Amino acid sequence: MEIKQEDIYSKVLRAGRRTYFFDIRETKASDYYLTITESKKFSNDDGTFFYKKHKIYLYKEDFQEFQDILGEMIGFVIKERGEEVISERHQKDFKPEDSKGVAKNTTEDFTDINFEDI
Repeated sequence: MEIKQEDIYSKVLRAGRRTYFFDIRETKASDYYLTITESKKFSNDDGTFFYKKHKIYLYKEDFQEFQDILGEMIGFVIKERGEEVISERHQKDFKPEDSKGVAKNTTEDFTDINFEDI
């Protein structure tokens, strides 16, 4: 017997190498639940790609507490660190490292320092 699992309602959030899928699905008892899937893109040494996926199943009986805790955690981060993204990778002028782990910069990215000032 083939079980057909259709999405009732879906949203997608693309965030760099990660994509988040929010899907409403139906249980065997005809109730709804939420799945949240994180899909992250990786590359092999030969240049081909693969994805790792992690999934959370969230049922109605847990919605309120999940929402409360998620809101509390988000509020804590915003209160403690603000909304500005401080990760180097997410900065507009971020320059990825080369194969030796050295940031790809040009000489115009550097500031002259006088060691007498230190």
